Amino acid sequence: MKDLFEAIESLFVDVLFLPMDALRALELESWGAANILNWLFMLIGFVAFVYWMKQLKQFNDNNEEDRDPTAHSFLN
Repeated sequence: MKDLFEAIESLFVDVLFLPMDALRALELESWGAANILNWLFMLIGFVAFVYWMKQLKQFNDNNEEDRDPTAHSFLN
């Protein structure tokens, strides 16, 4: 049983965490390069937010939403 847990440890430490070790080493050289993936995710989230707001404005301008307080059952 001990060999199984040591094999799992070896898999994670020696193989699966190698990208994290590379990022840790890269962070000492360049903070921006080490965080490029974070910046990419924030950019994708910002673009999605802007698209969502434009769609909401479009529906609002077309008066497609029923704004009557009784239009939704949870508002009763």
